[in-house]
Parts: sequence; structure tokens; C-alpha cells
Amino acid sequence: MALRPYWKGYLKLSLVTCPVQMMPATSENEKVRFHTLNRETHNRVVSRYVDAVTGKEVGEDDEAKGYQRGENDYIILEDEELENVALDSTKTIDIGVFAPRDSIEWIWLDTPYYLSPDDPVGEEAFAVIRDAMAAEDMVGISRLVISRRERAVMLEPRGKGIVVWTLRYGDEVRDEDAYFGGIDDRWSDSKVMPLLQQLIKKQTRHWDSKLVSDPVHDKLLEIIEAKRKKTKRLLTKASEPEAMPNNVVNIMDALRRSVKAEKRPGKL
Repeated sequence: MALRPYWKGYLKLSLVTCPVQMMPATSENEKVRFHTLNRETHNRVVSRYVDAVTGKEVGEDDEAKGYQRGENDYIILEDEELENVALDSTKTIDIGVFAPRDSIEWIWLDTPYYLSPDDPVGEEAFAVIRDAMAAEDMVGISRLVISRRERAVMLEPRGKGIVVWTLRYGDEVRDEDAYFGGIDDRWSDSKVMPLLQQLIKKQTRHWDSKLVSDPVHDKLLEIIEAKRKKTKRLLTKASEPEAMPNNVVNIMDALRRSVKAEKRPGKL
């Protein structure tokens, strides 16, 4: 089944515009997920919103978004007000700045998305923007509204498409010197360095997705499969009709014994 696009809009560079669609580049659908159950009934436990003061359940129509400005003091914003915040980046990725790809470190990259043309007519414009960035080894910097939040994004050519990376804000990335500044670097000239370099070369492999497999996930699947088989065996055994006692041989033996007894001398 084809996945629905996460976002649809337009990619724009100066006067060149084309319709595009965006999909998450990663997925966690294959991960083992657990539901919270009632141990006694095996029924799922349902989460509900409850008023923190009254303890009463809050209906969906009574839920609202609130901005806290003080203790127990909130400004309520209605859905209509949030939707009416019309930003140009809601439906358009307008590339206004370019930067060398190697100038943006990995720590600024947040979540990747795949960007592709949404209309055959716009494929040429999409390809021209993609190939121009690739030829110059540049990435585009723009802004995009995702889940009602405007994010800075980086557009990176990749094969026939473009990867859109959401970027972390400046206050979200901590200064590395606060953590690494006190580490002594005199050990870089250690005599064991050549040995470690040889070890690194010996253990070097070409990248493969299997290098980052999840052993915990695989083990959970084994446990689940073992429990499934055990449950299936118990259900099969319980559904089998109870075997009737096999008395046929016993009856025949009894009859033979009876016949022999009847033929004994002195019997009437």
C-alpha cells in the first residue's frame, strides 16, 4: 500500500517553482511495540485526559492549547487562531541561501525527509534545482512549517531526489568545549598509537545497514515467537476432543474368558 505524503507544497528558487511532496526518510513501524494491558482481563488500558485539580475526565471538545505565563496562569489559544497564523513557509520551501555541504556539521541535522516531484510537469524544474546544487556541492537553506512549528531546513541533493533535513536551533546545540575542554591531549603521541591504527585498519568494513542491527529487537521477536508457539500448542491441545477409553480389547478378552469358563466341565 502506497504511503500518504507527509507534506505537500511547492519548491521555489527565484522564479522557478514546482509542486513537491515530502515523506519521512526513516520509519519505526518494524520496531516491536507494546500495549499496556490489564493483566487480569488482557484488555487494553485506555489513556484519558483528566483535570489535574478536579480529577474529572476532560472531553475532546473541552481540550485547548495553553501558553503558560505564570504559575497556574495560562493564555488559551483556539485552534482557529493557530491555523490563521499564515506563514509563507506553510506551503512553500523557498530557497534563499546556499552553503557548502561540508560547512554544516552533523550535529545540526535533526530529522530527514525525502522530497520528490508531485507532478510530472514539475519534474524538469525539480531536476534543474537538484542538479545545480549537486554540481556546486551546495545545499539550500530555507524554512518550513512542520506540525505548526516553523523549522529551518537544509536541502541536500541525493540521487534522483532531495533530502530535506530539519535543523536544530542554535540554543539546542551545546558547546562541545564545556565537555571536551578538560581532556588532556598529550596521549595522541602515545607509543601504542601505531598498534591501534593497525587494529582499526584490520577491523575496517564497508558500510552496511547490518552493522547497525538491533540485537534487543531481534531477541524480543524470538521471545514473542516462542510464546506464540507455546500458546498455539496449548490451544491446539485444549481443542482436541478427549480420547474415549479404549475398552474394545478388554471386552473381547472378557468375553473369551467368559466363553472358556462356560465350557468348563461341571457347568450347567
